[in-house]
Parts: sequence; structure tokens; C-alpha cells
Amino acid sequence: MARKPLRGALIGLAMAACFLPPGSAAWADDAPVNQAELIHTVLPSVVSITARAQKVANTATQTVASHDAGDSFEVQTSAGSGFVVDPSGTILTNWHVVAGAYQVVVTFSDGNQLEAEVVNAARLIDLALLQVKPEQPLQAAVLGDSDRVQVGDSVLAIGNPLGIGTSVTRGIVSALHRNISDTPYDDFIQTDAAINHGNSGGPLFNLKGEVIGVDSAIVSPTAANAGLGFALPANQAQFVIEQLKRYGWVRPGWLGLKIQDLTEDMAKALMLPPRGAIVAWVSAGGPAEQAGLQIGDVITRFEEDHPADERALLRDIAGSPPDRHVTLGLVREGKSIDLPVTLGEWPRMAWEAANAPLKVAPPHWVIPADLGIKLTELTEQLRGELGVPADRNGAYVVDVSHGTDAAHRGLKPGDVIIKVGSVQVGSAAAVQQQIDALRLAGRSIAMFLVFPKTPGNTAFPSPKWMPLRIGAG
Repeated sequence: MARKPLRGALIGLAMAACFLPPGSAAWADDAPVNQAELIHTVLPSVVSITARAQKVANTATQTVASHDAGDSFEVQTSAGSGFVVDPSGTILTNWHVVAGAYQVVVTFSDGNQLEAEVVNAARLIDLALLQVKPEQPLQAAVLGDSDRVQVGDSVLAIGNPLGIGTSVTRGIVSALHRNISDTPYDDFIQTDAAINHGNSGGPLFNLKGEVIGVDSAIVSPTAANAGLGFALPANQAQFVIEQLKRYGWVRPGWLGLKIQDLTEDMAKALMLPPRGAIVAWVSAGGPAEQAGLQIGDVITRFEEDHPADERALLRDIAGSPPDRHVTLGLVREGKSIDLPVTLGEWPRMAWEAANAPLKVAPPHWVIPADLGIKLTELTEQLRGELGVPADRNGAYVVDVSHGTDAAHRGLKPGDVIIKVGSVQVGSAAAVQQQIDALRLAGRSIAMFLVFPKTPGNTAFPSPKWMPLRIGAG
């Protein structure tokens, strides 16, 4: 099984429902809902995301865009989803959707597009806040209470699967509190609503139109949906949003210790129930050491909460403000102890090293004067071989340098360039002349009308327009 980031049993349910009084929570979920109207209502708050990132690539295998002193930049375009959380233009998505992106564009349900800036992120929790500048206030999604979600609740997933555009799928909540080893704090809502790559960061709605989760990951034996989708609970997302807005980072509480799940074998060795977390290490000078925690202590209670495992305890600690006074319930050498402790603040530098978003500058495009394209005259022999009409003149492409924007866009030897912009070109010199003229006019991209060498399966081969980068911009 492969986990793909994007990032209770039903037996007897029908019988049990027969004994539930009208107006109960279970009936509310099954109440008649005009889904088309509901979807129409919430769609304006959902966005599709296009993120462009770059990395240095080997020119022998690289497929995209420019070169500089022997290196080339591979531009990768990825799709994701998100939703508006503030009418002023704040959008929530998964961190992995925009990680390393130098350009992020969001598309709204009405087709309007805005460029977004990554303003803050919590990488360990896989969430990021984007900011756009709308001309008028946006419709924000309503975050529901994910603690009220039950297995069997109907849900709607809205997002941009595989980059094809806004799509809606329906399913149920399949399970709660899932750990898929994605983050140290995993507590996912599992759903069978179809979630694919590109859905990451999108909302999981209940039938009241409230967001109860952020679609973040799938588990599948293939790269496609297999009915196992996972959403970060809305209450966790709300906490992260508030922290990022207020402090610029999550500012988690900190104890300064290393803990592990208390497994069944560990519990048997300690003659304890298999519930809680055992202390494996205590940081020198940290809040835990100052409070008197020791290696080997088993933490079974955090204030009034009884965390079942390491993840639950970590969520309790991280979700508490620094300087909060709490009482931990411990078992030490078989004896129960109540230990007061004052939480510290996670060391900022350590957190930033693992979690802070990085500002990514746009790539510096270095474009060869001739775009890396070698051209020759279109002779009558070549015209006949390509099927170019006699009244169409152009420049024949002899070679296209690897790693150039032209190669990335699909220009290849055997193609014929017929026009650059609105100007018909009949020679290599004419092509270069028009490129130079457009550069002087401050243009960074130009339109090339190209007659392809291999027109495909069409019985009526014809030219096609191809935008090529001619300058840095």
C-alpha cells in the first residue's frame, strides 16, 4: 500500500436508527437535502490551485524551460485545491500543494483567476495560508465542529482532481482518528468520497454546508483513488489558522521530552493497561525536567483528557498555549502521581528550521538570442515532404537545443515556423528579426504559428499556435 499526499462499523446501523427519535443527530444527517442547491451555495468558497515550482535538472534528461551556465531549470506545474477562510482573500490549502512554488494561481468557480502569495505555513501539519487581493470581499467557507462528526455521516468533497477542474464527489465518513503516519499529529477523518491527486487542500463538507475536514491524503495501491481518502479535522485546521494569523507560526506548547506509544508488550512488561505514552528522553533544562518528569514515566492524563497514545498527547501539548499550567497524570514504578507542569514555548529556531515557509524567487530565465532553434530555408523539396501548401512560406526547424523553453513547449526538428506574432516569416533571418523587434518592445513571450512535422492522426494537417519565451519576464 502506498500513501499518496495530495498529503465504527456500519453493521446494525439501520436497525439502530429505527429506535432513534426524530430530530436526533443521526436523523439530521439523513434529512432531505437539495444537494444541487447546497453545492451551488458553497462553490464560490472553493478554489482550484495551480502551483509552478522549479528545480535544477540534468540537461540530459530535463524536459523544461531554460538554461544558465550549463544548468537548466525544470519547471513543474502541479494542481491542488483550497478554500476561502476570510473574505479579505485568505485561502487555506495543504502545504505540499504549494511547497517550493514560485508562482501560485487560484481559480474560482466563476473562472476568475488571481495570483496568490504564500504568507504562512505549518509544514509539519501540512497546512498553508495563501493571500489574494480580490476587488471585492470573497465568500468564506464555514468551518464546522469536527468533534461532532460521526462514522456514517454523509459528506461532499469538492476540489480539483487531477487538475481537470472543480469537481464534486459524495460519500460517507468511513472512520475517525486514523493514523497514516503522515504527521506526528495524525488524527484524520477517513472518507470513501472520491479523492485524487489535485483534491489536496480542498474542503470536505457535511450536508449543512460546513467544512468538517481538509482533504489531505489518499492511501491506494495505485496512484488513483481506492476509496481511502483522509481529511484533516476542521477543528485542527481552525487552530492552525488562528495561530498563523495571530503569531505567524503555530507557536505550539512544549514540554521538552521524547515520548513513545505504550505498546501491548511494553504495557505487559510494566504490568499496566496498554494506554498512554512512555517517556523515552527528557531534554536538559526543558519544562519537563524542571517539573520533575523522568525517563520511564508513563503519561496517562493531560488535565482532564486521557490521551490514548503518543499522537493524542502530542496534540494536547501542541494545542496548549505556552505558559499554561497543567497537571499530568503519571505512573512511575507502579505508582500513580499527579505532576504539575508549566508548558514552555517550542524553541522558535528549531521550529522554523523544520516548519517555516520559504520565499521562492521566480526563476531567472536566460534565453539564447536564437531561442536555441536552428533554422533553414523551406525548400520546395521540404515543402512537398511536409505537405505545406505552396502559398505558405516559412522557416524549417533543423534542431532544437535540449533544456530550452522551445524544446519544453514541443517545438522539434522538422517543424516549420510560419508566423511570429502577426508577421509572416519566410526565412531564418525574418524569424530572428521579428524576435528582436518583440524583445525591443518589452515582450517576454511571443506567439509562433507552427506547421508540425507530424500532424498526428488528423486527415487534415494544419498549423498550430505555440507561445515561446523570448525574454526574461
